[in-house]
Amino acid sequence: MRWLRAYRVHLLLFAAGLLVYGAVAGDRLARQSSDPHFVLQADAWRHGRIAIDRPRGDDWAKVETVRLDDGRVVRGRRLTTRKTFRVAGGGELPQSRIVASQGTTTYMSFPPVPALLMLPQVMVAGPRANDVAFTIAFAAACLPLLFSVLRRLHAAGASRRTVADDLWLVALFGVGTVFFFSAVQGKVWFTAHVVGVCFALAYAWASIDARHPVLAGVALGLATMTRTPMAFMFPLFAFEAWRVAGGLPALRAGGDDRRAAIRAMLRRGLAFAAPILVIAGAAVAYNLHRFGEPTEFGHSYLAVRQQAQIEAHGLFSYTYLARNLAVAFTLLPELPGKAPWLQISGHGLAMWVTTPALLLLLWPAERPPLHRALWLTVAAVAVPTFFYQNSGWVQFGYRFSLDYLPFLILLLAIGGRRFGWGTRALIVVGIVVNLFGATTFGRHPEYYRTQGAAYGTVVAD
Repeated sequence: MRWLRAYRVHLLLFAAGLLVYGAVAGDRLARQSSDPHFVLQADAWRHGRIAIDRPRGDDWAKVETVRLDDGRVVRGRRLTTRKTFRVAGGGELPQSRIVASQGTTTYMSFPPVPALLMLPQVMVAGPRANDVAFTIAFAAACLPLLFSVLRRLHAAGASRRTVADDLWLVALFGVGTVFFFSAVQGKVWFTAHVVGVCFALAYAWASIDARHPVLAGVALGLATMTRTPMAFMFPLFAFEAWRVAGGLPALRAGGDDRRAAIRAMLRRGLAFAAPILVIAGAAVAYNLHRFGEPTEFGHSYLAVRQQAQIEAHGLFSYTYLARNLAVAFTLLPELPGKAPWLQISGHGLAMWVTTPALLLLLWPAERPPLHRALWLTVAAVAVPTFFYQNSGWVQFGYRFSLDYLPFLILLLAIGGRRFGWGTRALIVVGIVVNLFGATTFGRHPEYYRTQGAAYGTVVAD
């Protein structure tokens, strides 16, 4: 009973998440989603395989095995724009050297941790396991996790928010951001985001005051093996370890103080790095087995509509920057002047449109030491995604922001701006906007401009 009293708010938040997300998901809970990649991968492991025999949905990595004119058998993929064959492990050959194709192997092109977490469910339900229910359960767990991080900030003296303020921030994140529409879909992309957020919150909790370096390392490693951009969350722990060890004053002091500071930073740093190296080693071995490259998760082998631009510019390029910045910061709802009267680009809406309260980050009342560390963490995760070949298509709002959105919520917590009626009104507006997104996305295509040339025209003519 003492435990229940201590964690009653956490339990109520989890129950509220299950209720709200379950209600909005509705009939989706009765069946598997259309893109259950993690379920199929877990089922393949259950049968001792890595490759997927019967893939369903989009974004699968296809590796072709071909025989060359010199008798060699190699694996890789055909590059349509250059008429070459990209060999797994490196190098290209003219397609004219291919004598015969010996078949194609299908792999999941997403990091595997969510599939690992689905294994118990798949062991019971098999390949028809429900990824929608799995995603909703993890989404609901994110709410008490966020509350715990916010209270941890308060206990560490970085935040002066009351419990009521922190509950407003939990509501903002849970139903006032793009997390809401992502939580109720199932499907591989959204499941990865939701699970990644859980690990990001665990990482943030463990990183405050660098109190739990091993747990922070485990959480960062698992987050990376869920959403690869989350590998760049490391500045938060690094800055906190530096700060609690004394920072520059301790290093300048010399003598015993300097040696103690260096030992403290090394001890925390090694404890933090050890689990990351173990997880990274497992990922490298997994990728080498599938694609012959240590950092290749399969995105270079996708057969998608933007394949030509990937072959021309790569997965990351300055070419994609203008589009991605527009999607993140400038896209507005479109008003066509006829039914359905409102449309949203398949690239989604700008972050400040879906979550107006984020505008308050531009005018913090306070800047405690954690302020800089959090912003550097946000920048480290966000900037690479702005150069990525995909904007998140198709989406209600800029879903890639979920990789760093928890840290933006923490910045709101430590910013010191009073939660008056204006702030709460912005939160309520965000809740209304995202309720529309969560209920319409995937159900009412008339509100979303995704047909024809919509991908290439970010803003409607």
